[in-house]
Amino acid sequence: MAWRSRFSYIGRRHLSIFANPSPSNWTKVVSDAEKIVGYPTSFMSFRCLLSDELSNVAMHVKKLVGTKHPLLNTASNSDLICDSMVIYPSQRNLAEITELIHTAFLVHRGIVNLKEWMNSDGPLKNMQFGNKMAVLSGDFLLANACTGLAQLNDSKVVELISSAIGDVVQGIYHESSTSAEESSLTVASWEDQTFLSHGALLAKSCQAAMKLARHDTEAQNWAFQYGKHLALGHKLNSDLQLFVKSGSEPAVFSLDSAPVVFHRQIIGPERWRHQLKQVQNMARQIDYTKLWGLIKMERGVSQGLDLCSYHSNKALEAMKCFPPSEARSALENMAYALTKF
Repeated sequence: MAWRSRFSYIGRRHLSIFANPSPSNWTKVVSDAEKIVGYPTSFMSFRCLLSDELSNVAMHVKKLVGTKHPLLNTASNSDLICDSMVIYPSQRNLAEITELIHTAFLVHRGIVNLKEWMNSDGPLKNMQFGNKMAVLSGDFLLANACTGLAQLNDSKVVELISSAIGDVVQGIYHESSTSAEESSLTVASWEDQTFLSHGALLAKSCQAAMKLARHDTEAQNWAFQYGKHLALGHKLNSDLQLFVKSGSEPAVFSLDSAPVVFHRQIIGPERWRHQLKQVQNMARQIDYTKLWGLIKMERGVSQGLDLCSYHSNKALEAMKCFPPSEARSALENMAYALTKF
């Protein structure tokens, strides 16, 4: 299979880079990159949101304070930041549009499945109201992003970002269309699905940023490759955290996360079903601590680390076509950070 050839990078990966946990490393390299740009982008800094409409949405979101609806977690991670611009205004606007789109989908992902609601989640009416606000807030952000996108007056950029929105929707649909327990997701299909739901927006935004700066097609394509591999590597890094950090026995994790997909493909579907039965309690609920231990015993985590290293190297390779600069170094540091755990 094609994905097996990617593990030729195993000879280049030194296990020592995983030996010293550095949870703040990603935050640091992103912060350093933001200093070059001038200030961190935030969807709250997007000027179209500094309006009466946002105040109205915020007023309703405040009603959820004290409840357990996940929309509050998304809202609490948004900061109002204003400062001077140091890049092309169109690129700044594109970055804010991209973050608007990303945040809109995060808000929509926070919708609670009321079929799985339990009394411990809080009053049902709070969950219902929170879901309504998640839908309306996400749609509001997405609508404003589309308006800003049109104002860039670049048909190619509009085409790229519009197709990225379609990719994200398709990826999320595939994620939720099958049961994780019975999933036949392979490593190759995991990468395809993850690109749609997590990588397409970043990759096509990087490509669009080069288009706005009037770089040639080759530079645009390299920027796309950088964004694609950075996003896939970041998702792998996130999925692997629970399996490579000491003392991190999880209460729950996704059965479609990268280490689980690798594990399932290594042991085969029949043995996988047997393992799931082994770790289920009398209520047929999965004991994730036991399953975590079984996954750690096989080679799935190691192969996930190799794939993460592969995408880090591919992102670095994409940067080589650009001349040395402080900006290039910042982007390379972000790629290096993917292999830090």
